Amino acid sequence: MAASHTSIRRNLLKWLIAPLLLINLVGGGVTYWLAWLPAQHAFDQNLMDSTWALYAQVRHRQEHTTAELTQQAEQILRSNHSDTTFFAVRDIDGQIVVGDRGFPPMVESDVFDRPISYDAVMRGEPVRIAALQVKVKNGVISMAVAETVRKRNRAHYTILLSLLIAEGVLTFISVAVVMLAVRRGLRPLRSLQRNLEQRGHGKLGAIDNAGAPVELVPLIGAMNELMGRISKGEQAQQNFLADVAHQLRTPLTGLKLQVELLHAKHADDGDTIRSLAMMNSSVERMIRQSRQLLALARSEPGLFEQRKLETLSLDKLVEESIQHFIEQADKKQIDLGFDLMPARLAGDRFLLRDLIDNLIDNAIRYSPAGGSVTVRCLEQQGATLLSIEDSGPGIAPEHRERIFDRFYRANDKVAGSGLGLAIVREIAHDHGATITLACGEQGAGTVITVRFAQAR
Repeated sequence: MAASHTSIRRNLLKWLIAPLLLINLVGGGVTYWLAWLPAQHAFDQNLMDSTWALYAQVRHRQEHTTAELTQQAEQILRSNHSDTTFFAVRDIDGQIVVGDRGFPPMVESDVFDRPISYDAVMRGEPVRIAALQVKVKNGVISMAVAETVRKRNRAHYTILLSLLIAEGVLTFISVAVVMLAVRRGLRPLRSLQRNLEQRGHGKLGAIDNAGAPVELVPLIGAMNELMGRISKGEQAQQNFLADVAHQLRTPLTGLKLQVELLHAKHADDGDTIRSLAMMNSSVERMIRQSRQLLALARSEPGLFEQRKLETLSLDKLVEESIQHFIEQADKKQIDLGFDLMPARLAGDRFLLRDLIDNLIDNAIRYSPAGGSVTVRCLEQQGATLLSIEDSGPGIAPEHRERIFDRFYRANDKVAGSGLGLAIVREIAHDHGATITLACGEQGAGTVITVRFAQAR
């Protein structure tokens, strides 16, 4: 079961945006309360002023309560373009002496000489009432003004809608700022990632921490220390391979010569000849593998960077290499041909010889007896091309991506170690060259082309 990975970006956004949304929600509620409360108080105050104006018209004499309201005064009291206004004046017996019949009874209250506000229903519609109680000699008279809440509701909806729009815009801007800040804050990590991704094989130099955030400096330091240890291990491995390959070449060459001498002395003994042939084949294979190990050690990028490139003639290098494969080709009756045009490139002589040798050796090994191998080089469109075409079985598409991996072999029937094309890839990469694979003429065989930058 694969381990789940947490995201720093997701965690940062979660711990920043979630509290921000909560704060905005609480802030929106507080803002709404602070906006609606004064508005409601202003509406109530206006209603109370009407109650005081009504009280100015009330007269109480000898247990009789009256209100001297002219028609004009009543029109002023009821004037409201949005809401309907009702009023009532009650005597000490609670009877309405002036105003609208069916006016809701006043709520019980111990407050006198000061208006109070409350909600009620008048003629099936919600109203807001401001009522005033006044003590007289023989009791209490009251007066009240009621107003429907249409205007209040519109104001309430306007405040709420405005607040929602403002909070929505502010929340969107806040989230956008947080996301931008998180993205910019994580930019050094992406820069570090690109630095590591752009490093090729063997590029284990220290990462420059100049300009890096303080939080990343310890991480970069630990990575540099780790890469330093890996670099030392790779260097030790390269030195070991080179030493082993170099030490094996001389005794193996001597052993091969002794086997050939024995072969000449016992030419009449069939059993001995067969044994010597098997020994000779094994020795040749060991010699070839030791050479490949040495070439692989030489092609490591860390070593290549220490060499100075020189301008070379690729056609001359190919001519020198072909001479060593004539005997190998004759044994399989392979037609080893070449089409060499003058071609120059900047490179390392020994590494390029290893590249050419491995390509030709690989082509001869995989070509059937009686086949052909053709080596070409030329300059074309500002580049130097080296191509080797064989008449072998070709390379299946599923193997083309992996044949350059170390120790990978597409065909186990052909003797080999799986290092030849890996060495070719390393050397080509060191020289900034590209390798392409194609089928030969009429879809048979393989054409491997290495494209180098042309020497200036």
